[in-house]
This record gives sequence, C-alpha cells and structure tokens, in this order.
Amino acid sequence: MSDNQTTTDVVVLGMGPGGEDVAGNLAAAGVSVVGIEAELVGGECPYWGCIPSKMMIRAAHLLAEARRIPGVAGSSTVTPDWAPVAERIRAEATDNWDDTVAVDRFTGKGGTFVRGRGRLVSANIVEVDGHQYSASRAVVIATGTTASIPPIPGLADTPYWTNREAIQTAELPRSIIVLGGGAIGAELTQVYARFGVDTTIVEALDRLLPLEEPEAGDLLAEVLRSEGVNVVTGTGATQVSYDDAFHVTLADGRELVAEQLLVATGRRVDLDRIGADAIGVDPKARALPVDEHLQVTDGVWAVGDVTGRGAFTHVAMYQSKIVTAAILGEPHTPADYAALPRVTFTDPEVGSIGLGAAAAREAGIDVLVGRAEVPSTARGWLHKTGNEGFIQLVADRRRGVLVGATSMGPNGGEVLGMLTLAVHARTPIEELRSMISAYPTFHRGIEDALGQLA
Repeated sequence: MSDNQTTTDVVVLGMGPGGEDVAGNLAAAGVSVVGIEAELVGGECPYWGCIPSKMMIRAAHLLAEARRIPGVAGSSTVTPDWAPVAERIRAEATDNWDDTVAVDRFTGKGGTFVRGRGRLVSANIVEVDGHQYSASRAVVIATGTTASIPPIPGLADTPYWTNREAIQTAELPRSIIVLGGGAIGAELTQVYARFGVDTTIVEALDRLLPLEEPEAGDLLAEVLRSEGVNVVTGTGATQVSYDDAFHVTLADGRELVAEQLLVATGRRVDLDRIGADAIGVDPKARALPVDEHLQVTDGVWAVGDVTGRGAFTHVAMYQSKIVTAAILGEPHTPADYAALPRVTFTDPEVGSIGLGAAAAREAGIDVLVGRAEVPSTARGWLHKTGNEGFIQLVADRRRGVLVGATSMGPNGGEVLGMLTLAVHARTPIEELRSMISAYPTFHRGIEDALGQLA
C-alpha cells in the first residue's frame, strides 16, 4: 500500500443522515469504515433543515395560538421576539454549527472520519485532497443535495438567502420576498409572517405546494392571505436587482421590493462534483440511478437525496437499513416507495401518502375519492379557530384499497399515520370501515371520508 492510499472495507462518501447511519451501523458491526464529509456530519437536516426549521415553526405556531384566544378563551396580547428562537437553534439544535458530537458518535463505534471533499476515482476508490481510500467491500454515496438557484437575470449578484441563511439569522428582516411555494418556502413564509415580517411568497406554478393535491395549495393560500401574506401564484420572477433592498420583477410586469430575498426553489444533486462519470453515470443526471437494493453498480450503493427518491430524512434512514443489510449480506426487503409519506409543517399541516387523485388516474387506476372537511367533523368543530383542513382518500375501485391520501389540518401529519399504514399494508377499505375510531379525535374524520368514497 502506497503512502497516499488507505485500504478499508467500506468508504461512505457523504455523512448526512443516511450516510452517517450506514457508516455507524457498519462500524458497530465490526466493519472497517471510512466516513468522508466536507461539511457537517449529520448533513442538512440537523443544522439547516428539519430540526431547526421545526423549532422556528413551533415558535410561530405558539404565536398563532395565542392570537386565537379572543372569542374562545378570553383576551390576549402577543409580542413576537425572535431572539429566543435564534438562541434555541444555536444552542439546542446545532451546537453553534459544530458537529463534534456527531463525529465522536461515529468514531466511538470504530469508524474513521475524514474531513474533506471526496471524489470518485473508480467504483472502489474515493480521493480526498490527493489521498485515496480504497474500499474492498463497498462504496456508499450519500452526498445529498444543495439549494437549486434558478438562472434569473441579476439574482447571482445579490446577497440572497437560501435555507441556510434563513436558519442561521439572528435577526429577522422587516420585509422579505420568498421565491418558491413548495414545502420549504411555504413553511418559512408562515414563520416570517407570524413574527411580524411583511412577507410575499411567489410561486411560478398556478398554486402553492404544487406536489400536493390542488385543494391543499389553494386552502393554504387562503390561510396565508388571512395572516397578511401577499401570495403570488401563476407568475415567476424575470429579473432581480439589489441596492439597499431587493427588487424582483415578475413575468406579469409587477415589481416587488423587500429588505431580504429567500430563494426556496428546490434542491439539486451535483454528480459532476463527486466524479460520477468514474462509475459510468452521466454527471448531469438528476440523480444516481439505483436498483431496488439501492445499488448503482457492482460494489457501489447510494442512499438519501442523491437517489432522487425524495429529499426526506425518513427516506435516507429507510434506505440506510437496506444498504447496511445488503453490504453485510443479510436478508432484506427491497425498497418500495408506494407508501412514502411526506408532511409540510405549515398550519394547517399537510400530510400526504401515495398517489394523489390526478396521478392515480394517470396511472390508469379506476379512482374513487372520499373527502371530509375538518371543520365539519366533531373534533374540528370543537377546535373552532384554526380548524381549516380536509381529509381526502384516493382509492382503487377494482382492488378495494387506498392508493393515496391527504390529511390537512391541525396535526395533519399525525393523522396521516393511520393512512400510511393503510396504504402500506393494502388494507381493504371494508376493513377500514369496520374499525372503531375514538370520539372525538381528528383521525375519526377518516371515517367520514371513507363514507364518502363513491
């Protein structure tokens, strides 16, 4: 072995949630593992994504609940303060963006950690800063995604925010424009508005949350407008400039002005940066092509966002179990995404599973749709203020099972749990109808939606 090469059993390139889990589990099983990460071990989720953003959302929800007291439980005066939110993110979620605890967790299991940006040399060699790490058993690619910045003229020359700056800021701007009406854009838009920021959200497509049922995006737009947000859909930005403020020109000729601009227009992989061509993959591809065992080619596996199966921590962790078992030669169930859940943590919360009605029809399914309005359910009526939402079920008439569902409302993501099980287990609709649901609960609304399947 040369001085510039180290041999190990497994090399894990990228130590986000999935990569860290694979590397840690293999190391704990006695496998020799080198984990490589250029930034922070744990990835986007604990430092700039899921965890700190939900702290922001929790704080914003508390403000909204306090404002709902009049007419229900007395009177209230609410004074937003961003300082404790920023401090909690710094101290409790991110350790001031220090991953020492995560690195120690991995090395404590017997793994070897390398800080640096790795690049594939071949199917079994990864190079970092001129040193090569040769894997005798497997290479696992878990390099995630980065913020996708649209090529809007002028944008690149401005001090815009991505999700990272939005999470790390110690102070909120007086006004902000959010480009992108997907989950990240919608969630942060509501946070800003509830903390008193003059907020505009811009989505080029015809509705917010374009990946969800149309009714979900439409209802969320209504709620945001009621909270003072300027919601712009059906037109995109064509020009951005910055002096003491951001100036955003829209395709319909309107100009928006704000102190800050957040770009939340999606995520992208960078396969060129990791040398994907070394394993026969087009570096311009949208994701690494993987089979049902998450294998890219002989000796190479992938987990997480880079596989193109959804930028969710729960997908990366699910895939990690499959890859770990495959490398260890243990039995495992191939990947199946038919019951992949997702939640947008707005208020109302939007949980969804499987296929929407339109997608199911496009797949050739004879579709039945059942719908219940949350305010019309017993619990929704009792909840009163802040009870916006619906439960929509998408069924396959021929097979008599659910193929998708949306649960929008208070605790919508939690109500989704039962629906996820139903889609995953292919539970017959008649079996679901025979269940006894506790009264009065939000999930009892599923009974009402089942009754509407026709």
